[in-house]
Formats: sequence, structure tokens, C-alpha cells
Amino acid sequence: MSGKNTGPVRIARGAEQENSLKANLKLIGRLSKNDFKTKFAGSYLGVVWGFVQPIVTVFVYWFVFQKGLKANGVKLNETIDVPFVIWLLSGMIPWFFFSDSLNGGSRALLDYSYLVKKVVFNINILPIVKILSGIYTHIFFIGFGIILNICYKFYPSLYTLQIVYYSFCVFMLVTGISYFCAAIVVFFRDMLQVINIVLQVGVWATPIMWSINSFADNQLLCTILKLNPLFYVVEGYRDALIYKQWFWEKPGLTLYFWAFTLIFLWLGTWLFKKTKMHFADML
Repeated sequence: MSGKNTGPVRIARGAEQENSLKANLKLIGRLSKNDFKTKFAGSYLGVVWGFVQPIVTVFVYWFVFQKGLKANGVKLNETIDVPFVIWLLSGMIPWFFFSDSLNGGSRALLDYSYLVKKVVFNINILPIVKILSGIYTHIFFIGFGIILNICYKFYPSLYTLQIVYYSFCVFMLVTGISYFCAAIVVFFRDMLQVINIVLQVGVWATPIMWSINSFADNQLLCTILKLNPLFYVVEGYRDALIYKQWFWEKPGLTLYFWAFTLIFLWLGTWLFKKTKMHFADML
């Protein structure tokens, strides 16, 4: 009899898991939208500020580097120069998403402490909620970047579709790091300050406002700089929007990025699960 009942039991469990997954996805969607809106609650312009602030930041960097420091564009080939502003923006797009998501994801358990203390709530989704709340600004900036490229006569092509792939790369990378940091922040609040310092250094250590080709004569330094996983992503956005190059044309960097990301994803989720039984007590 037990053998005959195994099939229906498995089907019932499968249906229960599927319903639970759908419920979690809907909950994540609702919470991420609400999280994005609450960032600007009480202001007259509301969520508009989520798009204005990064645009102002890009404008300031462009003005300082191109107008103030006389930074030139980047040569695409012997006859075509890439304007500095679109070269800069293509690097800033993934950086904004990464930095905002890491800041939010690391604070997820603190910001939603009232949910962490609820026994029936699935706290595993909280870092994901914070990361997804930044996807709205990210999508806007991708569209803004494409329109700006068109204005400079750099038109979309099949290569542009790679933005979906590289956005997924950023999402997976920041997810692993966010789970790792979120778990530590509960016990060591100073970790938030460490993250801020790392991001302040990271924006300059990543080739966003400068080109890796500037260090072409120092191969050791180039190799060290390329160990930064965001190097792969930033250059990938430029490959998709400007250079017209496929990601599989860089097999070494692709393998390194995914090895780094998957290791950190495993480490982050492992640490989160290992320590989550103590979260409610510490908060």
C-alpha cells in the first residue's frame, strides 16, 4: 500500500512547493515595488528622485573629466572616436545597480527587522527584495543609455541584447555578496561602514572613468585590476553598447567571473542559512 501511495504523495508535495514558489515570487514582487517607493516617501517628486540623482552624478563626472580635466573620448578604431559621455555612462549603469543593491541588500535584515522577528515569515527573500528594488532604476538607465548612444549615432544591434546577460551577471554577483554581508551586519554593524569604504574605493578601482588600456605597459597591474569581477561586467556593457563584441570572445574572463560569483553565492547563502536562527535575537 505504501508503494501505491508514493506517487500521489510526491505529486501533492510538488504542487505544494510550486504554490509556495509562486507565492514567494508574488511577495518578492510586491515588497520590491513597495521598497522602491518608500525610499522617496514624503517627497513631492516621489520615485522621480530615484532617476534624477544618478543622472546628476553622471553629469558631474562628465563635466569634471571632459570639461575640467580635458578627458578625450576612446578610439573605437582609426576613424571613429567614442564620445567620453557615452563611454562613461556605459560603465556607470552597472555600477549604480551594483552599489545601490549591495547597500540595500546588506541592510535588508535591519530594515525589515519587524519581519525577521515573525516566525512564519520567510526571511530568505529579504536581500532579494532589496536587490530587485534597484532594478527599476537600472532598467531606466539602460533605456537612457541606448537613447544617448543613438543621439551620438551608435545604434543598437544584436550585440545590445547582451545587456540582459550582463544584468544577470551583476544580479548574481551582488546577490551572493549581499547574503554574505547581510548575515555579518546583524552581528557586526560596523560592516556597513566597511561596505561604504569598499564602494568608495571600488568606483575608482573599476575602469569606469578610466580605461584599462592606460596600464597596457604594466601587465602585472592589468592582471591585478582584472581580478575585480566588476571589470568583466563594466567592459561587458561597453562591449554590448559600443565595442560590439560577444561575451564568449573572452572565455578566460567569463570563466573567472562565474567561478568567483558562484563561490561567493554559495558562501553567502551558506553563511546566511547557518546564522539565521540567531537573527531575531540580535535584532
